[in-house]
Amino acid sequence: MATAETVDLGPPHEPKEESIKVFKDIEPELKKHLIHIRHQHDKHEPEYFAAVEHLSDAQLASFGADDFQEVRVAVSAYGIHLFGKVRIPDMPDSGPAYIHFRAFTGGPDDEPKLHSIHTEEKEESGGGKTFRAIFTKNDPLEWFDT
Repeated sequence: MATAETVDLGPPHEPKEESIKVFKDIEPELKKHLIHIRHQHDKHEPEYFAAVEHLSDAQLASFGADDFQEVRVAVSAYGIHLFGKVRIPDMPDSGPAYIHFRAFTGGPDDEPKLHSIHTEEKEESGGGKTFRAIFTKNDPLEWFDT
């Protein structure tokens, strides 16, 4: 299993042709899964999607390939792990307006698959927790499993 410790995650850069192709291939599943996890988290931890609570599902998932703004790639023995940052068009660029996703492909002849959308749970110093699934432009795109 690939982890941050077992593979090198390349530097962030603008998506190139191959990354854009992967994005377009997984885009329908990415949108469907984003809406699904929003509904799941709204039941128990609405804080994950608090930044976009005023958006409809259609607005939340209104992004396309032109909104795919950053990518990092890691190569393992069994394929390519692609981490991407996508801007939600209906959100101001100055605040939380991005989702981070992870995709995998075994190679150019294999169909890419969505691995996950990043949801972050942080322990606070006072013992509480913070939750988010919507990130800012300045939040780094790093390795994640969930």
